[in-house]
Amino acid sequence: MATTPSTRSHRPVWGRRSALAAAIALSAGTLAVIGATQAHAASSCSVQYQVSSSWPTGATVAIDITNNGPATTSWTLTFAFAGNQQVTQGWNATYTQNGPNVSVASESYNGALATGASASTGFNLSYSGSNPTPTAFTLNGTACDNGQTPPPTSPPPTSPPPGGGSHVANPFVGATGYLNPDYVKEVGAQASQDGSATEGAVAKYPTAIWMDHIGAIAGDGGRLGLQSQMDDALAKAANAPVTIEVVIYDLPGRDCAALASNGEIPATQAGLTEYESQYIDPIAAILGNAKYTGSANLRVVTVIEPDSLPNAVTNQSKPACQTATPFYEQGTEYALNALHAIPNVYTYLDIAHSAWLGWSSNMGPAAQEYAKVVTATKAGFASVDGFISDTANYTPVTEPFLPNSQLSVGGQPLDSAKFYQWNPYFDEHTYDNAMYTQLVSAGFPSSIGFLIDTSRNGWGGANRPTQLNSSPTTPDSYAAANKIDQRPFRGDWCNQAGAGIGARPQAQPFGSADHVIAYVWIKPPGESDGDYPTASHSHGDPHCDPNGTNTDGNGGTYSTGSLAAGDVPAGQWYAAEFQQLVANAYPSMS
Repeated sequence: MATTPSTRSHRPVWGRRSALAAAIALSAGTLAVIGATQAHAASSCSVQYQVSSSWPTGATVAIDITNNGPATTSWTLTFAFAGNQQVTQGWNATYTQNGPNVSVASESYNGALATGASASTGFNLSYSGSNPTPTAFTLNGTACDNGQTPPPTSPPPTSPPPGGGSHVANPFVGATGYLNPDYVKEVGAQASQDGSATEGAVAKYPTAIWMDHIGAIAGDGGRLGLQSQMDDALAKAANAPVTIEVVIYDLPGRDCAALASNGEIPATQAGLTEYESQYIDPIAAILGNAKYTGSANLRVVTVIEPDSLPNAVTNQSKPACQTATPFYEQGTEYALNALHAIPNVYTYLDIAHSAWLGWSSNMGPAAQEYAKVVTATKAGFASVDGFISDTANYTPVTEPFLPNSQLSVGGQPLDSAKFYQWNPYFDEHTYDNAMYTQLVSAGFPSSIGFLIDTSRNGWGGANRPTQLNSSPTTPDSYAAANKIDQRPFRGDWCNQAGAGIGARPQAQPFGSADHVIAYVWIKPPGESDGDYPTASHSHGDPHCDPNGTNTDGNGGTYSTGSLAAGDVPAGQWYAAEFQQLVANAYPSMS
């Protein structure tokens, strides 16, 4: 009974850029601070080997390499451990260990080093006893000077350094949301063209930045790269907390049940390696840069892989989803390991929406699937701050005139209406509270919080009911008269006609005791869900065709509900949709 998932913001792919930074590690949810720094300088190279986190049996090390010699197209750094250390995981380079000897080879995207240029890499290690720092390094066979600053003799402190980043219970409380300059520009251009101050007001609200392909990390198609966005957010966080939202969205075999936003990476073992080394590692390296983690005010909220694990729960009858599922699980695990290790990064897993996982036959298995993936991470349940629902979807936060899904109408429960099909959760608030109970029962801590994407679930306009109509005598007619969700079919998800912008981004919309900790705008209003095949082009998803149909799995056929005013590829600006969303906003825009 699961419905077809929604799709996201995505663009053509090309190229990538080296991410030159080192992740600051987090152990068991506590910020681990610098324990030892070794500085090496010579005419050919300089190396900084920094123990950024340590615990009784392991450590995280960041290495910064500067080429002081001739330009090179690739590099190999070598050094030897003085103890029994073993490299367990590396990033931004390929690590090979033979006894105490370690070789670190550049990746294709960060091998070119001009004279004076730098690259960064890092790794986790295990050890017993002591963890002495290597004292000799070579770069492409040429020795770097082994002068060093002795490590401190006292153990590393267990609290953040003065002015450093920290992890708060709710990153949205007391913080200003970051405004993505790319989206502000899109909105400004449309508002200027239409002469609409109301449309222009949309740019005042924070929206997420989508890392929906490898090229987005460096920036392409005229859009800013992640480092530029982070630099901008850091500057704005100089005097007060700022929250920047980043969507991690490029799993192998992405969107296995849809066609509008299939990804660039194949669902293969090689694809998983590409995802880890060329996508997650560079993102983690940028976010883990010390200038960002050292900020007491910068909070990075990451939304991890929309639609992935929900497909693992409900769409195993589809061969593409069956093939992709192990890569979804392993890729999500890898992403959580990399991102949770950064102290001011917050991780939220996508849990679809009430119209997808709301049935009891889906909700319980979903909680177990999330627990399975998260317990495989290094930090276990601590690697997740919470969950997000309704990402890029249209399901209302509440159905104000349908608070009781079990209300008897004509002798039948209201959720027996065709629109709900025995799903007892009509809105995201009740769904999130139910998922909270399921997830905590599966082992997640009671501190988990929930986000709701309200960017397009307002359903205002002339068709929105304004008061309860209690006269209908059948579940179908009662639901039709009173629901604010105006879709023909609850499984419709692509560029929905009649939709409107929903509640503005807000921390603790139901108060501090509620499990919903914030409303957010993850899908930027006005960016298309996807195009559909036509005589002029074959790309797209039939579910986006306004003349097409969707089926409910029980023999019912419905309109896709898609807007008829255009055929716009996923992630591109859709003027007619934006204009409609503003016109139908609830509360109204001002």
